[in-house]
Amino acid sequence: MKSFDSFDFKRIIIVAYRLPFKLVKKKDGFNVLQNAGGLVSAILSLSEKLDTGKGNKARIMWVGTGDPLLETANVNPSFNLYPVTVPAKINENYYGGFCNNTIWPLFHYFPSRTVYDKRYFRDYTVANELFLKRLEELIQPGDFIWIHDYQLFLLPEMVRNSYPNARIGFFLHIPFPSFEIFRLLPRLWRQSILSGMTGADVVGFHTNDYTQHFIKSVKRSLGYRVDQNFILVNNRLLKADVFPLGIDYNKFHESTNLASVMRRKMKLHKLLIEKKLIFSVDRLDYSKGFINRLMAYERFLEKYAHWHYKVIFNMVVVPSRDNIESYREIKKEIEATVGRINGKYSNLSWYPIIFQYKSLNYNEMVALYNVADVGLVTPLRDGMNLVAKEYIACQTEKKGMLVLSEMAGAAVELNESILINPSDIEETADAIDQALQMPVEERIQRMNKMQNRLRRYNVFTWTADFFKQVEAIKKEQEKLHVKHLDQETLRSILGEYRQAKSRLILLDYDGTLTPITNIPENAVLDKKTQDVLRKLSHDKRNKIVVISGRDRDFISEQFQDLKVILIAEHGFFVKYPGDNWKNSQEIDLDWKERIMPVLNDYVDRCEGSMIEEKYASLAWHYRNADEDVANLRIHELKDDLEEILKGESRLHILDGDKVLEIKSFLYDKGSITSSIVSEGDYDFILAVGDDKTDEDLFKVVPEFGYSIKVGCKPTNARFNITGQPQVIGILSRFSESRVKVLE
Repeated sequence: MKSFDSFDFKRIIIVAYRLPFKLVKKKDGFNVLQNAGGLVSAILSLSEKLDTGKGNKARIMWVGTGDPLLETANVNPSFNLYPVTVPAKINENYYGGFCNNTIWPLFHYFPSRTVYDKRYFRDYTVANELFLKRLEELIQPGDFIWIHDYQLFLLPEMVRNSYPNARIGFFLHIPFPSFEIFRLLPRLWRQSILSGMTGADVVGFHTNDYTQHFIKSVKRSLGYRVDQNFILVNNRLLKADVFPLGIDYNKFHESTNLASVMRRKMKLHKLLIEKKLIFSVDRLDYSKGFINRLMAYERFLEKYAHWHYKVIFNMVVVPSRDNIESYREIKKEIEATVGRINGKYSNLSWYPIIFQYKSLNYNEMVALYNVADVGLVTPLRDGMNLVAKEYIACQTEKKGMLVLSEMAGAAVELNESILINPSDIEETADAIDQALQMPVEERIQRMNKMQNRLRRYNVFTWTADFFKQVEAIKKEQEKLHVKHLDQETLRSILGEYRQAKSRLILLDYDGTLTPITNIPENAVLDKKTQDVLRKLSHDKRNKIVVISGRDRDFISEQFQDLKVILIAEHGFFVKYPGDNWKNSQEIDLDWKERIMPVLNDYVDRCEGSMIEEKYASLAWHYRNADEDVANLRIHELKDDLEEILKGESRLHILDGDKVLEIKSFLYDKGSITSSIVSEGDYDFILAVGDDKTDEDLFKVVPEFGYSIKVGCKPTNARFNITGQPQVIGILSRFSESRVKVLE
């Protein structure tokens, strides 16, 4: 096992399926060419400007498949290249099989194209192990290991197992599908993919939808505890978050004035005299929606005949996977459709479509981006689509407009474009017309907003944001590690407990003394817990206080034979042993009549939710509701309640664990705890809780006291423990005569 003690950004190890360069054989040697792809462009731009913040340039080491000669070719001064050799037979099942025939179609919502072959996954695992073996030759303390994309789902966990303290990031450049699609994978495969990804410290996605799909799949498949975007994996915290990949905006924007680009623009203007240019460029793939796009353009020509002879659609398709029969069929279908449309509408002086099956160099691309009046980017599904962003960046005169598929990740950031459903032929046809005739002022206004957004969140912002989140989560992990209640610390606390003459022990109920249950009534004290509490309460030096959000009747029933102070409804009711329940505050409860109908409405709209009416508060529970529906409804309910409670200074909304409670602000667990602490001269105080409401309790525990949070979330408590069963283990140590350690 290896370990890291520091991280200083001196070396960044990029791990992706391919190296950023390839060697092309020539008669007199080799030519070095840059591989295509958004990641390659992004990292190459980044490498020119990346600085550690200490005046030193960070070294980028890139690990990926490629010609072994690239390791010594010195093709780029900013990179060290480390080829990984995957045997051809393995690669056929790994890349050609699992990556291209299983993951790619399924994650792009083409389940009918997905192939499930156990040999694929077997060799996918072998290939990931080969990447690990190469990394083990390179990794040093302080390295940041940034793993990219679906070809390496398993690698983060593999690296984590060998380097437990490493800084590891993982970024997925394609969509992460909904759980209903993802679960089509065999159980072992999907669990392995998720376990692999959660080996990282930060897992990044292009959009919030992809992030939430991943989080839901983790919860459903692996059962890990999740709090918002934080996932607890074997006492290690990781974060899943949104990092929309940007471009080098200034590079594209300023390239429109390069002499070589200007020459190409002049040629295009001569060819386009009194004609508008519609432009699209995509790699050959079924996810790009070529036929839908052509059908929409054909419908545009049918519906808006006044554009005949005034518009040209230049469709560029970049060759890809020519060795696969299905891709050759796609190309044939495109050619046939283009030929049919041109045959239907063209004459000697005008062809409505110019189809090019080729790669464009950078200057050609920038010139077309700049000149095009309409950028037509209409994939059926796309992780991000940087073409859309590059087109916007190159619109220096702001005379063009983008028609963009809402199924592309870029649509989230570029919502001032004309968004369309790529399957809706009529809508896309209308959008082309709208783009061509959009008023100048509106076009400039929309373009300015999109350009300003892309200028601010560019490839450098993207990288800095990701690095920042990795550093932040490592600090949180360190805090949790330092705060985790270990055996030595527990021995020390138990020693102080034994020496103390007056002790106060404050305990939450649900999630602390009992496990969380789907049916609240089932969360009753078991015999072992009762026995432990009975032993503690029989010690005259101890004062035991149970502080719960539960109603007083339930709490009374659970502790009827125990000599403990009971606090119900977060501090509204207090009951001392042998005494009756008393109010801690006098409050007006007429507000409940206005709130109850609203909560009833949301119970009807969210199956599985329920209302708990307490004496002084109302609670809407949604633990048993469908998570997606509940997440939607909870925000709506908060908005409705805040509107109703405007100007109502007496009340506030308490957002707990799968529960929303409306109560007076005059009392909480903190205020009632302060009152109890002031009643005695304690030389030992212990507080234990698991919920958000217990943070108020932890805040008021004196400095000499001890507070423990059940779970590994960030907290005001001094220490964390992993789970509820440990609470009883700790309390039983206090109740016994000899000092033991936490098991």
